[in-house]
Amino acid sequence: MLALLLLCTSAFAQTGADWPTFRGKAQNTGVAHSPLSTNLSVKWTYETGSSIESTAAIVGDRVYVGTMTGALLSIDLTTGRLRWKYLTGGNGISASPLVQGSRVYVGDEGGVFHCVNAISGAKLWSFSTEDKIKSSAIYVDGTVLFGSYDNNLYRLDAGTGREVWHYAAEAQVHCTPTEAAGLVMIAGCDGFLRMIDLQTGQEKRSALLSGNFAGAPTYAAGAVYVGSMDGRYWAVRLADAQILWEKTENSRTGAIYAAPAAIGDSIIFASRSDTVFSASRLTGEVQWTAQARSDVNSSPVVNGQYVIFGSSDGNIYRVGLGDGQKSWSYNTGSAISASPAVGQRRLVIGTEGGTLYCFG
Repeated sequence: MLALLLLCTSAFAQTGADWPTFRGKAQNTGVAHSPLSTNLSVKWTYETGSSIESTAAIVGDRVYVGTMTGALLSIDLTTGRLRWKYLTGGNGISASPLVQGSRVYVGDEGGVFHCVNAISGAKLWSFSTEDKIKSSAIYVDGTVLFGSYDNNLYRLDAGTGREVWHYAAEAQVHCTPTEAAGLVMIAGCDGFLRMIDLQTGQEKRSALLSGNFAGAPTYAAGAVYVGSMDGRYWAVRLADAQILWEKTENSRTGAIYAAPAAIGDSIIFASRSDTVFSASRLTGEVQWTAQARSDVNSSPVVNGQYVIFGSSDGNIYRVGLGDGQKSWSYNTGSAISASPAVGQRRLVIGTEGGTLYCFG
């Protein structure tokens, strides 16, 4: 029994090689530290029988992903074999699972937030909100935070599901929250970037940006970066919520649905103008643009010297971090709205056609 306990503990002890949440960590930087092969190839596929909008989580030798028919799946990372399936009762899962320790957390579009045993798939507890949950959860200091279309941001005790506090915004909280320096940031349909005290749930300050926001804010180097559905994008200083710069994408069809990635001097945005572009962290000026053949709703992930993203054109792209030049692509034949998960030397991403791909 002791040996089994040690084995299970080891299997779910997270490392820098894992991808335990939507953007890798609570600052939503979208940077993956696990190396990938230069010449990626398909290791396995898994047919879920349902559209996949959920971004996968990778922890140890397991992949966790949700489907739009309301299944949370645990899949063996090496073989692609199903380990277990947890059912929500028909409520779709578009949020990304969060894995912390031996637990998996995810909300569904029926408004229920679930906590499931990562080893067995057994339900541990659930928490009901008043509307659907598309916001992926983050883990901070023994608690989980996520938003709901009932206009609230929730903080729950990760062990029991007890509500610690909730913050009422003026519109739906679609985005995944971001945590930095004791503050939780959300941007939503009310046009505000809000900075909320992690301990009290009270708003500390906000910036009125007057946009409609879907993607998670990203925190890096003292500022928060966010893009809106009208094609504008901003840097806002964390210390006082002052706007450092505001830019507008040139394309008339520009709409930024995805969350940006942040590394060094670069902020990587994805747009429904069929592009991914790198902007200077200091000025917002565009450094390069990479072209897809359709909308990019998939939040880009930085991995080494590359940026990886999916597109509605059915392709998964890998482009140079320094110049945006395409180095690899793979056509799945089905639109991709999920974002890449990179962990344990594997790239995992699902399609709207219901296929989960693992590359290595």
